[in-house]
Amino acid sequence: MRIDVRKLNKKTWNMLENSNQDIRWKQRFQNYEKAFKRLVRAIEVVKATPDDDLLQSGLVQTYEYTFELAWKTLKDYLELEGFLLRSPRETIRQGFQSGYITNAEDWLQALADRNLTTHIYDDAVITRVLKDIFERYFFILQDFYQTFTARRDE
Repeated sequence: MRIDVRKLNKKTWNMLENSNQDIRWKQRFQNYEKAFKRLVRAIEVVKATPDDDLLQSGLVQTYEYTFELAWKTLKDYLELEGFLLRSPRETIRQGFQSGYITNAEDWLQALADRNLTTHIYDDAVITRVLKDIFERYFFILQDFYQTFTARRDE
């Protein structure tokens, strides 16, 4: 059966759109879940072999795409709630205000570092970012994982 979208009333159209947005954040979260588990493994590997710069680079790259999926999942979820968000920074602020993330400062610094590491290959920067991945960013991403796993399972 084909649906002629031109004949849908506004209420039906909004229901379909919300259904698509609900599916979108859940699909993105599935990708985040895979990336987060890979990040956990990458951290374990680098801790076991801390002097391997190739493994460190791999961890940084894994962090970059895991963080990217986190903020985009948050954006999809907030848009389902009716927010119009145009940037990662705006998404993080709204996520904090809505209570979905708890440490906006760490999220904003994680965003800045993700932007930095994708364009700069300075050993001092990489060393600092690795330290922050171990001491700060892993924990905000873990909290995000736990929060949105609970939301997905509702």
